[in-house]
Order: sequence, then C-alpha cells, then structure tokens
Amino acid sequence: MSIQVKICGITSADAADAAMRAGADFAGLNFYPGSPRNLNPEQASSLAARMRGGSRLVVLLADARDEDIAVAVTAAKPDFIQLHGREAPERVAAVRLRFGLPVIKAIAIADAGDLAQVSAFEKVADMLLFDAKAPANASRPGGHGAAFDWQLLRGWIFARPWLLAGGITAENVGRAIRAAEAPGVDVSSGVETSPGIKSADMIRDFVAAVRAAEHVKEAQT
Repeated sequence: MSIQVKICGITSADAADAAMRAGADFAGLNFYPGSPRNLNPEQASSLAARMRGGSRLVVLLADARDEDIAVAVTAAKPDFIQLHGREAPERVAAVRLRFGLPVIKAIAIADAGDLAQVSAFEKVADMLLFDAKAPANASRPGGHGAAFDWQLLRGWIFARPWLLAGGITAENVGRAIRAAEAPGVDVSSGVETSPGIKSADMIRDFVAAVRAAEHVKEAQT
C-alpha cells in the first residue's frame, strides 16, 4: 500500500496545481485565523474547485465553533474535516455527526505520555494525525516546522489510519517514515519558502522523496 501524502496549508493556484501534479493524496485548506495560511471562504472555494477530483480535500480548523466549521464546509465542500486544536473526543464525535463528514483529529506529541489519549480518539475519529506539540507561547497549534521524536510511534498499532507531521521536509521524510513506521505524512512549512508561501519545486521534491522511501520499504519486505 502506498504511503499517503498530505500537502497542508495550500494558499495559491500554483501550489494547488503542484500538489496535484505530484500526486498528493490529500490537500489541506486552512481556516485557522491565526495562521499565515488562513483562507477566506472565497479563496477556499476557488482552490477547492481547482483541486476537486485530484486530491482529497481537507479543511483544517482548531477549537472552532459549529458556525465556523459550517462556513468552511460550505466554501470548500471537503472530503474531510481536520480538527487541530484541543478538541475533546466528545467534540470530535459531535462534529462528525453534525456535518456528516469523516474527521481527522490532530494529536500533539511531546513525549510518550501524550500517546495515552489516542485510544479515546480512535473511537470517534476516522483518521489521526500526530504533530509536534506547539511551544508554550505559540499563537497557533501547528505549522511551526518543529519535530518530535518520531520513534515514539514505532511499533504502535493504531485502530485508525494515521499521518505523521511536524518538521518534515524532503530531506528528512525518508528517515521520518522509517523511524515512525508511518503509513502517511503531512507537510506544510516543510515545502514553503516563507510562512504561507508554498514552492512548487519543494512540493515536487517532497512527494518524490516519499515515493523513494516507499520503494525502499517495499524492497525490504
């Protein structure tokens, strides 16, 4: 099975086209106001229309009200809702029920103790995303380009599909996949020239590096 790739925080037509050309499985549209990748509904609608039928569309929100989620869903008509904040399992279940869409729940990891919460989210989310815990003074929950110890995930068998995020680039994604035994990866700042500005070349190189790691993995099995 191929390693899944998600390019998150797409803000331009060039980035959208690059993600599809590269064969990204998921494309993320950010609706978190504190992020440099935040989109308004009109921008999101245009980008979603451009990518629909290519990559599966994900809208990203954090600790959002139902009204804000509704705006994102109406604008982008996504395949998934990603909850990237401090949402409790009950909130994840409620969002999934209300909007009738699969939910990706991001779980912030700093040490092995943070994995204790996973079992509760496995019961209510359709997919998990493991990201580095944001610094204490951070203004947003993700997209900082920081990594956690990927080997913390090694050997875990999760009940849901999952993606590895946090500090991943084309240069280290192969090592990250091997260290965590990750079935999928998520990248945002790792394919940017500056916050919110994606590079088509970096997107291409990132996906190519994932596919190279995939071939190595297949050769070893």
